[in-house]
Amino acid sequence: MTSTNSVHVLGIGGSLREGSQSERALRIALGGAAEAGVTTELISGPELVLPFYDTALDERHERATRLVEAIRRADGIIVVSPGYHGALSGLVKNALDYVEDLRDDARPYLDGRAVGLAAVAYGWQAAVTTLEQLRTITHALRGWATPLGGSINTAETKFDEAGGASDEKSVRTLRLIGSQVAEFALSRAGH
Repeated sequence: MTSTNSVHVLGIGGSLREGSQSERALRIALGGAAEAGVTTELISGPELVLPFYDTALDERHERATRLVEAIRRADGIIVVSPGYHGALSGLVKNALDYVEDLRDDARPYLDGRAVGLAAVAYGWQAAVTTLEQLRTITHALRGWATPLGGSINTAETKFDEAGGASDEKSVRTLRLIGSQVAEFALSRAGH
C-alpha cells in the first residue's frame, strides 16, 4: 500500500484505435476515481502492445516493465476491454497476464486492491460475457471486483471526445465504478 497521502488508481484498457469507445469509457471511469480524491494513471492502446507473456523469459520489454511497475504501485485498478467475438480483447488479456510477474511480491498479483471492470461491445451478448470474463480473471488474480461492473452496448451508446456519452446512465455507471475503486483504496489507506 502506498502512503495515505498518495492513493493511486491505474486504468488499463482500450484498443489500438485512437479514441476508441473502450478507451473513452475508461477515461470516464478514471474521472470518477479522480473526483473521489485519488491520483490516476492511464495505460491504454499502443502502450499495451506487448510481446506475448512468457513466464520462461526473465527480460521484459520496456512497455511491459512500465505496466508491471504501474500495477505494482497501484492501490486500485480499473480495466475496460472491448468485447471481441464474445470475449475480452487479446490486447487486454495479454496485459493482464503480465500480473503474473507480481507473484512473488509482498502484495502478490492484485491482492488487496479493488478492481473496477467494464466491457464495451457492439451488442449486449459480447458486453455481458466480456464483463463476466474480466470478473473471473480479477478473482483469479486475487483482486476485489467492485460491486458494480459495466456492460455497455455501443449499438445504443456512443462516447464522445468531450468525455460524455449519448446515454447519461452509462456515464454515471462508469463514474460510480471509478469512485468505488477509489473509495476502497482510500479506506484501505486509512482515509
